[in-house]
Amino acid sequence: IYDQLGGGFHRYAVDAVWLVPHFEKMLYDNAQLIRIYLHLFQITNDEFFKRIAVETLGYVKREMLNDSGGFYSSQDADSDGEEGKFFVWTPEEVAEVLGKEDAADFCRTYDVTTDGNFEGSNILNLKNPSAYADGSAFDAARSKLFAAREERVKPFRDEKVLTAWNGLMLAAFAEAAAVLSNDEYLEIAKRNADFLLTELREPDRLLRTWKDGRAKLNGYIEDYANLADGLIELYQISSIQRYLDEAKSLADAMITEFWDEENGGFFFTSNDHEELIVRNKDFFDNATPSGNSVAADVLLRLSKFYGEEKYEAFALTALSLASAQIRRFPSGFGRALATLEFHLADAKEVAIIAERGSDLEREVWSSYRPFKVVAVGTGNSTLPILNDRQRVNGRPTAYVCENFVCGRPVTSVEELREVIQ
Repeated sequence: IYDQLGGGFHRYAVDAVWLVPHFEKMLYDNAQLIRIYLHLFQITNDEFFKRIAVETLGYVKREMLNDSGGFYSSQDADSDGEEGKFFVWTPEEVAEVLGKEDAADFCRTYDVTTDGNFEGSNILNLKNPSAYADGSAFDAARSKLFAAREERVKPFRDEKVLTAWNGLMLAAFAEAAAVLSNDEYLEIAKRNADFLLTELREPDRLLRTWKDGRAKLNGYIEDYANLADGLIELYQISSIQRYLDEAKSLADAMITEFWDEENGGFFFTSNDHEELIVRNKDFFDNATPSGNSVAADVLLRLSKFYGEEKYEAFALTALSLASAQIRRFPSGFGRALATLEFHLADAKEVAIIAERGSDLEREVWSSYRPFKVVAVGTGNSTLPILNDRQRVNGRPTAYVCENFVCGRPVTSVEELREVIQ
């Protein structure tokens, strides 16, 4: 279901062997998969996973990012009225682009045959991933085929911007900036955050959707939670406190506008939303994580930054409401379980007193360390996690704490690696 030429993932497979995808590409799928591949790269240091993440980020930047900084919602499965037509190939089409000899090698590797594997044409199907990991042998061929494919009629693109889905992609670009030390990704994340905070927010509320310069509809809990989540991730990489403050403001709004004072948990709609027959709560982590799961995650991390126990209390109450369902159907509550794991793992607060880009900061992101929050600053911040922290002997210094109880400050990468594990 991966687009071998253009990067990015199609929506799902329609057969048992994961050959034929539903060719639609969704923003939220790609946002979540980017982070999975980044984490796999951190764990394994395998360039294959890095490459998939980079190519998917490249696809989103190329096809799904508007001039204002917002991310579009999806690309259709069909073009010219045919499912998958934009993405499939015949041997003759490959040979026309690559020449007969190079085409033969490419077709063998990517399972392109005369009979075809999809309605007489061929989905590029890489049977041996090691060939793709090595990659360079086919980079030129893939580039040529991609350029030729760009001349085709493209699938229709849904150009509405949804706040919740943008929050997911904001988090992906922000984390990619840190893991891959890529400032271009950071700039894309910052532009997206600034766009969302300007175009999809009114003084007293967040809006759901934007298109052609106009935002409308009251935001749902998933809009508030996912945007706050992305802003927290962006703060950790950019060190711009405004983004964390905005996340805190959204979290406070979630509590005042969506919290069920009688039974606990976050309603899907706000207090001043139009009256519905049933005001429901969503806990199920489906194709996108539920608003309650993300809200709980956001609140737990904010409690680590600000030292405010009320955030943790709201988070744990929301999670407890889903506990019986989680026990029965754990596969339906991935984000909730990850949030619980963050709580139970005694997550660390990492304060780095230095300018952005220090060796200590790079070390924090060099491995998969999910049970942490990170703040980088000069030590004169009003943020509790950073306040009154000082450099040691004028050197970049890291403080690793649990519940604001800190070990000795460290100044070397080796010392940080030892205390952060």
